[in-house]
Amino acid sequence: MKILKKIFQWIFYVLLLPLLYASIALICSFITVGENNSTGNENHTIYLHTNGVHLDIAISKADLDEDLYRQLYHKPGENYISFGWGDENFYLNTRTWDDLTFGNAFGALFLKSSTLMHVTRYRGVHKDWQAIKVSARQLEILNERISQSFKRDQASQIIQLENKGYTAIDDFYKAEGSYSCIYTCNTWVNSVFKDAGLKSCLWTPFDFGLLSKY
Repeated sequence: MKILKKIFQWIFYVLLLPLLYASIALICSFITVGENNSTGNENHTIYLHTNGVHLDIAISKADLDEDLYRQLYHKPGENYISFGWGDENFYLNTRTWDDLTFGNAFGALFLKSSTLMHVTRYRGVHKDWQAIKVSARQLEILNERISQSFKRDQASQIIQLENKGYTAIDDFYKAEGSYSCIYTCNTWVNSVFKDAGLKSCLWTPFDFGLLSKY
């Protein structure tokens, strides 16, 4: 009887933890920070977009940090660069949701793991991107945070993974930090916005949290 009681207790905890996580995430996602930081000098435009699961930040090449842009692989006519951050194993082995396995998901959420920057190049702005006005100072901070997220070699050069992109317009680079259920790809974007003084969530692991602010 005691064993059976223990089993039911563990089942209860296993079901309770995801519910508690989701509840806290939703509450924090709807709490807005940085909403009164407008300076009236927002003369630059960045873009926020999602693939339905995780967010990316897109910046015009004219507004991108020159040193970072010089190191990124790019072609003529590609005018916007989009940045995402996430778990390396998940990025490389879960191209679509059909590829999702329990092992990949568990490793990304709960185990210390290496991360990648996912960089996608575009010719123009897509109609489903959310335009966000930023000041020169906010743009500078955004560039700093994005650049700092790239892991670098001893020569301070970013590290590209050859032939690992999903398509002809995207690439992966080694990144700093570790992915977890507390710090997800969307948490990274939200933290970049928060550091720049842009409207953001108190905390969010989801894409809709930050998007809902705009």
